[in-house]
Amino acid sequence: MSQSQSHGKLYIVGIGPGAVVHLTGKAREALLESEYVIGNGTYLDQIADIIKHSKIIRSGMGGEVERAKKAVELAKDHVVSIISGGDANVYGMAGIVFEVAEKNEGIEIEVIPGVTAISAAASLLGAPLVNDFAVVSLSDLLTPIEVIERRLVSAAEADFVIAIYNPKSRSRRQNFGMAIEIIRKFRNDETPAGIVKNATREGETVIATTLGRIMEYNDEIDMSTIVLIGNSESRLWDNRIITPRGYQRKYEY
Repeated sequence: MSQSQSHGKLYIVGIGPGAVVHLTGKAREALLESEYVIGNGTYLDQIADIIKHSKIIRSGMGGEVERAKKAVELAKDHVVSIISGGDANVYGMAGIVFEVAEKNEGIEIEVIPGVTAISAAASLLGAPLVNDFAVVSLSDLLTPIEVIERRLVSAAEADFVIAIYNPKSRSRRQNFGMAIEIIRKFRNDETPAGIVKNATREGETVIATTLGRIMEYNDEIDMSTIVLIGNSESRLWDNRIITPRGYQRKYEY
């Protein structure tokens, strides 16, 4: 993005999975520099102590377009941060902000990366993601369900470790069961599966189980949950998941 001709700047800040200790130093600097901080109220609450001297603009779920438009408008003359949970490029605010900014010349934008929910969940489960993996969101609010199903089939057939975002919401409870049935067509029931709810936050829950038993925990799963399904080489060990990178084929250890 070219340098702005005004004094304004827009930061798109990934604030990490929840706990402030996982906020990067660069993200903290951007937030402290910002005159305005815009975001979903839940995420703003997680960083309340850091942004207490900024002007706060709060909104609820579903207000992404209006937030992006407000941030771009303010950034013409002010230093502004618009925040995303996790990383702004992983189902976050980066896309819609850039789409809005395309129509506004002279806005300086910097994206600040953050620790993703998938990274946080994987760390709590041990080493489930060490080889190739695919990430699929089950939210069909913006993506047709037929596209989601096709992506699940492709990822399962190709033996990727599969990370599932947005597995269930109050109004969308059936997609998770559908996803598990698709994956079971390509994986045996002993395939390791991990459930991580509220990673790094209050109420954190970590479950290591198998694909064949995962629906026993169906009531635990909601929009705050990341689900990880191993590949054909993944294994359970001490309530953790290990996905080999391939060293075992070349080295003795």
